[in-house]
Amino acid sequence: MTDQLDTPPTDAMAPLALTMGEPAGVGGETALMAWKRRDTGVPCFFSIDSPERLRALSEETGLGVPIAPISSPEEAAGQFDYALPILEQPLAAPVSPGSPNPANASSVCASIERAVGFVNDGKASAVVTNPIQKACLYDAGFEHPGHTEYLAALAKIDTPPVMMLLCPRLRVVPVTIHVSLEEALRTLSAEMIETTTEITARALKSDFAINNPRLAIAGLNPHAGEDGSMGREEIDIIAPAIERMRANGITAFGPLPPDTMFTPRARTTYDAAICMYHDQALIPIKALDFDGGVNVTLGLPFVRTSPDHGTALDIAGHGVANPGSLIAALKTAYAMARRRASNI
Repeated sequence: MTDQLDTPPTDAMAPLALTMGEPAGVGGETALMAWKRRDTGVPCFFSIDSPERLRALSEETGLGVPIAPISSPEEAAGQFDYALPILEQPLAAPVSPGSPNPANASSVCASIERAVGFVNDGKASAVVTNPIQKACLYDAGFEHPGHTEYLAALAKIDTPPVMMLLCPRLRVVPVTIHVSLEEALRTLSAEMIETTTEITARALKSDFAINNPRLAIAGLNPHAGEDGSMGREEIDIIAPAIERMRANGITAFGPLPPDTMFTPRARTTYDAAICMYHDQALIPIKALDFDGGVNVTLGLPFVRTSPDHGTALDIAGHGVANPGSLIAALKTAYAMARRRASNI
């Protein structure tokens, strides 16, 4: 799998737009750390954030990253070699690392909205989102289950959002996302499986340059239902969906027993695994590569990636966060945007 860049990019694409995320979390310091590793293939990006906050954070953590306030995304390329470009997003309240303040929720959302606006206007090549603290946003009236659904609303797409998690050894896509396990079991349908798989297949072609993607479809029950003795969802829902997808030209196979489909040998047989619920997908990828996983939203009219971790409030502000997942998200976003642009 080659979803990321291994060498510094040289072509003149628009910079990536990195959102603020939860200002009390580790997003700010991982952005600073990612800039410090720009000689390892990190593409040009700018943060939509508070220059004052990041300047103070750089000093307090001892990272020593110079900050360059910019007034437009077009200025980022000229500053990136010397300082981290910051497009100002004011904060409503002071930030205390580790202690989210709902008063800053509007700034967090505005940073995301502005990033989407920039990529829609061609001023940014992709959106990379820092982690948000959902509970804090909910307290401020946020109406979406998470980033994925919020971005789908901003994009005004008719199809449901599709979340892919990837690392160098695995790509996974959950059919049901940010809902309880009870609701996931109740709402799972053949139509949902087909829609998710079709969107995934198209994205693997356009954004990952896989001409004939192979999709492994997970079962829901232990041993994929054991011929109905442990549940009939495989027989009544999943297998009919696979049959229709194959008839429509998609290389899909299963339903596979979830406890064996993520072994090293099994992973060589497919390009992405379609899973029935959130943890079925996220547990294997986080076990394989917790520090380097990337969250990608498929089916949007623009490229969006994110680190596959949370706000890490317990270590925020100490300068000890691992920037690996953010760096992987930046590299993946750039590679996807470049492939997508070459297909236009």
